[in-house]
Amino acid sequence: MIIKTATFVCSNTQISALPAPTMPEYAFIGRSNVGKSSLINMLVNHHGLAKTSQRPGKTQLINHFLINESWYIVDLPGYGYAKVSKTSREKWEKFIRAYITKRESLQCVFVLIDSRLTPQQIDIEFCYWLGEIQIPFALLFTKADKQGMNESLKNVAAFKKKLSDFFEEIPTTIVTSAEKYTGKEEVLDFIYEVNKDFVKPIISKS
Repeated sequence: MIIKTATFVCSNTQISALPAPTMPEYAFIGRSNVGKSSLINMLVNHHGLAKTSQRPGKTQLINHFLINESWYIVDLPGYGYAKVSKTSREKWEKFIRAYITKRESLQCVFVLIDSRLTPQQIDIEFCYWLGEIQIPFALLFTKADKQGMNESLKNVAAFKKKLSDFFEEIPTTIVTSAEKYTGKEEVLDFIYEVNKDFVKPIISKS
């Protein structure tokens, strides 16, 4: 897939205020500071699209980006550590879960995992939750350029082994690097294939 256009559409916390669910959407989420914004920018060839920050928890809204005038990337707030109040964090979690469970046009959740780390319980539990509510998801292991590939693959294997305790089939797994453009074609090919089967949801007028 060739990315021709990538434009910011809106940011909000209200599900009712999101764009009409008439095109396929792909949500990106992970622990704070996992490199989500950098990965999104790399995928769409637009280094200023998603705002990057050294401060974990900067993304606090549901951000929609329209790609090629035909599908959306949705940048969700990170889970886990962030220097915000418990009340704010609970508010994020509530609307993140509402978006994931209720959004008719959501095709896949890309769960971003730091490839430098051994399996983290918070990531495992989030994947379990997606499995329980039967939301399609794929695993994107980030920052593979920060260490040797063998070490990254070792951590990927350990994470997949953890998931095998719960899942009969492990979701699609892609190792990525925003710096080296590793995994870019694999992610875009995955989206391209899913887009081919997209059926516009029937929206109730009630």
